[in-house]
Amino acid sequence: MVTKPHDTTGTSGTSPAKQQKKLGFFALTAVVVGSMIGGGAFNLAADMAVGASAGAVLIGWVITGIGIIALGLSFQNLTMRRPDLDGGIYSYARAGFGPFVGFNSAWGYWLSAWLGNVAYATLLFSSVGYFFPVFEGGQNLASILGASVLLWLVHALILRGVHEASLVNIITTIAKLVPIFAFITLILFAFNLDQFTFQFFGEGGFNFSSVKEQVVSTMLVTLWVFIGVEGAVVLSGRANKRSDIGKATVIGLIGTLIIYVLISVMSLGVMSNADLATIDRPAMAYILESVVGQWGAVLINIGLVISVLGAWLGWTLLAAEIPYIAAKDGVFPKWFAKENKNEAPVNALWLTNGLIQLFLFTFLISDAAYTFAFSLASSAILIPYAVSAFFQVKVSRGEIGYAPGEKRTRDLMLGLVASAYGIWLIYAAGMDYLLLTTLLYAPGTLLYVKAQREAGIKGLTKWEWTGTAVLTVLAFAALIAMWNGNLSI
Repeated sequence: MVTKPHDTTGTSGTSPAKQQKKLGFFALTAVVVGSMIGGGAFNLAADMAVGASAGAVLIGWVITGIGIIALGLSFQNLTMRRPDLDGGIYSYARAGFGPFVGFNSAWGYWLSAWLGNVAYATLLFSSVGYFFPVFEGGQNLASILGASVLLWLVHALILRGVHEASLVNIITTIAKLVPIFAFITLILFAFNLDQFTFQFFGEGGFNFSSVKEQVVSTMLVTLWVFIGVEGAVVLSGRANKRSDIGKATVIGLIGTLIIYVLISVMSLGVMSNADLATIDRPAMAYILESVVGQWGAVLINIGLVISVLGAWLGWTLLAAEIPYIAAKDGVFPKWFAKENKNEAPVNALWLTNGLIQLFLFTFLISDAAYTFAFSLASSAILIPYAVSAFFQVKVSRGEIGYAPGEKRTRDLMLGLVASAYGIWLIYAAGMDYLLLTTLLYAPGTLLYVKAQREAGIKGLTKWEWTGTAVLTVLAFAALIAMWNGNLSI
């Protein structure tokens, strides 16, 4: 029999000896790929072109490739060096830097996960609007109703059990790759080198300051499409074999990186930067339509629907799992640890989807709901990713997980590169989105205090009070800036 990790709170509602269905290599790989390749891939070319020329896009991908591979390999290394830590991002932050940082890492990751689903909903119904004009634009009342129905259907599926939901995720992951591979193959024949190199670094040629700004503009976009690289790590407690976690992470990451680079680079050889920046969503559909005709847009839109459905499912799995695991460890309130008879984290799931439902109404008040949601989701996950990289450095400098005399230079370098990438992303995000994110981070400290009291710990440490004060001050600064019109949603 296999018992559930961390099942010590008494809130499970299931017997510790109950058999738990485990996830194999293909299921874990599908979670990684399915979480990363979502709706963002289908609008990637346009999102990159909004602020960057072809040359800056290539530089952005070099930086992202180095950073994200270092981060992915760090996740792989940590799963092997610290097999005692189930839950990935959250558990690494807690083990390395204490419960307060662990809580905020879990909280930020959770925020990112469900905000990402809000972005997916917008893009999904933009695509559905291609076939049914009532949903045109993806941000009207019909889209809200459609997204709401889908939201609660996914909710019902996951309530049937994580294992069953992961099988559906495998199917959608395979299905979504077919139109993407078709796009890459067909657009290859239409690629025009002169088009690609025209104003390669923007008007006026290469200028360091201009190119730097362009590269910075790509960072939240590239981070957005890579969120999910840690998917297998988050579900490590449900993995059939520990070694499958690292393999799934690396294989999924490298394959996805190649796909993304091809999509964005090849598109710049078919359409001008200015045309891509203003194209309708999903960009991939209209790019292919310009090459092969209407059937190309039909194919891509069908693929996007399948892709977003799979990504939505995968991200809902991850969004519910993080607060569930944190509650098992006593860092989130015990309420989040409740399971139903199918071992699904029922309370965490209800709160997650309830918040998504609430945020779906932003479709009616913002004409840029997709961009806002994915940018905020990317900002929310910056701290969790950076802290995981810092933990890789800490582990590679310590004794735990290494045999006496075992070399650690490679692991230390991975951690340093991943940490530098994390710091760079925080800089690239800009103060506006970081301030907006603190509005979501600050309320989480109330839940942390509640969890501490449930654990019999009264009061916060000086460090925790300092962290809480900083978040509160920044959140109030964001509110004031919004009131004065200096910070806009």
